[in-house]
Amino acid sequence: MAVVTSSPPAPTKRLLESESAGRRARNRLATVLMAACLLIAMLPLIWILWTVVSRGAGLLGDSTWWTNSQRGITSRRVGGGAYHAIVGTLVMALMTAVISVPIAIGTAIYLVEYGRGRFAKLVTFMVDVLTGIPSIVAALFIYALWVTAFGFQRVSFAVSLALVLLMVPVVVRSTEEMLRLVPRDLREASYALGVPRWKTIVKVVLPTAFSGIVTGIMLGLARVMGETAPLLILGPYTSSINLNPFDGNMAALPTFINQDRNNQALDPAFDRVWAAALTLILIVMVLSVLGRLLSRFGTVKK
Repeated sequence: MAVVTSSPPAPTKRLLESESAGRRARNRLATVLMAACLLIAMLPLIWILWTVVSRGAGLLGDSTWWTNSQRGITSRRVGGGAYHAIVGTLVMALMTAVISVPIAIGTAIYLVEYGRGRFAKLVTFMVDVLTGIPSIVAALFIYALWVTAFGFQRVSFAVSLALVLLMVPVVVRSTEEMLRLVPRDLREASYALGVPRWKTIVKVVLPTAFSGIVTGIMLGLARVMGETAPLLILGPYTSSINLNPFDGNMAALPTFINQDRNNQALDPAFDRVWAAALTLILIVMVLSVLGRLLSRFGTVKK
């Protein structure tokens, strides 16, 4: 038996073709606009990276840049390295992570697993406030507390305290999102077996979201390692190597850059400024890339 198919009337067919052509035109227009926006956003980034790499890559190929400090090196003298600033940056970043990670993860666990009522809303509000706080405000707050109120000296540990205020909200938000992605069925299955809530969180929820939490921590570190205001206010620069964050001055890459910034008319100082900037970009980029790689494994396991 033959099946008879009827085609739409001519006016309706023309109307459908007109609507289809209009959708294709709008889609092409949107594609062109998005590509143009991407290009506009990428051009300054490419320009900055090209400028820093072209002007700062020369010193990075010298082994002394990674093994020597600037002790005894004047602005007019060629030589020295960024070892003291690299070590100082990593030491302060490590102290910041040691303090902020437990606080941030504990806060995220409370908000996701226990947070109810007004106190939870207050905690959420405070995290939102910290998310938008300028770095100089955090530095001035720690200065008023650490130096003015307690009478302590300006040391790199105080810098880490200021960086904690900047890192905590980043880690809280990323950890909170990863914990919310853990399937509710996993929690209910654990509760059905008689496992207490705290042990369920430690043994089930956190391991499930572990890689995503690590990604947030690394991105938070990448965010605070380039901050300059806390270093200028709380961490005086030194050209020597100092591994004690509680005594004496400690260098960091941002203050190393600022130290020679006023002497850019001198070629040695000019080269070191760009090389230090490139070194900081490379360190932050490595952390960001590692965070992106871990994000591929950061999806919650089913």
